Amino acid sequence: MTREEKSIAIEDLTAQLAGTNIIYVSDISGLNAETTSNLRRACFKAGIKLEVVKNTLLAKAMEASANDYGDLPSVLTGNSAIFISDVANAPGKIIKDFRKKSAKPVLKGAYINSEVYIGDDQLDALATIKSKEELLGELIGLLQSPAQRIISALQNKFAGSEEEAEA
Repeated sequence: MTREEKSIAIEDLTAQLAGTNIIYVSDISGLNAETTSNLRRACFKAGIKLEVVKNTLLAKAMEASANDYGDLPSVLTGNSAIFISDVANAPGKIIKDFRKKSAKPVLKGAYINSEVYIGDDQLDALATIKSKEELLGELIGLLQSPAQRIISALQNKFAGSEEEAEA
């Protein structure tokens, strides 16, 4: 790779990092072609971009980015692939699902909305993070709950007074 090609690759990675707040870094080395293809297909269906990257180029892109990746560059050893998503828990779920069949991919770290998670032991927590839509749904449900109880109580009282009037 020439210096110019490296510079272009770093610029591309920096632009990708600037366009998202959710990045997972994992090791997918050792996966056979069929499993890798299945992983890419699952990522595509979930709206996740999966890209194998050079560690040095990704580290320089993180350094050039406006985001603070904290200790995340320290996990950039060996083979690395990045999962870029709009949904915080989607890559975690994909990785967890694939881990049912094999030991890979191994989570190295993640950057989610300015928070840095380091290590494969964080996978369960990351896979269960609620998405924005799930949180909004819960909030709406909580807000509707008292109103529904009041309406239900009024309907029951109104229905009870109609029955008394008929009797």
